Amino acid sequence: MVTPTFSKPGKAVTKPISLAHVVLKTTSSNFKPMRDFYLTFLGAEIAYENSDLAFLSYDSEHHRIAIVKMPDLKPRDPKASGLFHTAFTFASFNDLTLAYLQRKENGMLPFWCVNHGPTTSMYYHDPDGNDIETQVDNFATADEANAFMRSKFFKMNPIGTDFDPEDLLRRLEAGEDEGVIKKRVEIGRRGPPAF
Repeated sequence: MVTPTFSKPGKAVTKPISLAHVVLKTTSSNFKPMRDFYLTFLGAEIAYENSDLAFLSYDSEHHRIAIVKMPDLKPRDPKASGLFHTAFTFASFNDLTLAYLQRKENGMLPFWCVNHGPTTSMYYHDPDGNDIETQVDNFATADEANAFMRSKFFKMNPIGTDFDPEDLLRRLEAGEDEGVIKKRVEIGRRGPPAF
């Protein structure tokens, strides 16, 4: 393998080290609701803000979400192509479930809860109609998740099996083993849902 140089870069693009942030554009009237939603939804803090911009962070990164007010925008067309969702991973099943309950206390309910196999996920809408996935990894290692994604079960159903978050909560509170809860219930063939 030849090491790329500036004079001979090759065609294989150098990989980034991480996904740094997401910037959302919004209408003037929805700027504050979007800002407030993400502050609450992510337990975030304001890194910087003026009348047109809000930079938010929930960890050591200077900002993870930015919201930009753009006065000439029209409301988002949910039938247009574009970004489907942004996903946030939690450290544990307990953290994902606790965040679900905290969001519920703030009037934020998921519109879809699904065990994809590699992850257990809850999906939400923000005030502009953008979708957000909150998830926990179901496998201890990336190799195990990748093996599942190459399995006959994932080939048959790459979408997953829906679940009730209140049932998940009851199972956790009853002390059921997390590994059992994370194991996807196989339901056969399934295509993309229509939302």
